[in-house]
Amino acid sequence: MSMKANSRQVNGVTVIDLSGRIILGEPTSTLREMLRDMVVRGEKKILLNLADVNYIDSSGLGTLVSGYTTLASQQGQLKLVNLTKRVHDLLQLTKLLTVFEVYDNEATAVKSFQ
Repeated sequence: MSMKANSRQVNGVTVIDLSGRIILGEPTSTLREMLRDMVVRGEKKILLNLADVNYIDSSGLGTLVSGYTTLASQQGQLKLVNLTKRVHDLLQLTKLLTVFEVYDNEATAVKSFQ
């Protein structure tokens, strides 16, 4: 199953709903381009909803970190919400939970940008 991504606006925050697998190839390229386009358009508050992401490989992790640093360099923020247990464990293992702000529900995550 390939990755699907849909974006929507919630109170000035761009929420990207991701589903599937964030892996090397088209999924990471798509996500990287999507984040880059949003930065170019001036969208600086981005929330990745990972509720339906069942797998992330090292390339996918690199894409998340790349998006985070790109936004941070533009005074923007990239945050994560609704991690599955598998993705949460992966971020914990790689110590990326100390880098990303992670939330359990979208309402709290959106409020955190204000």
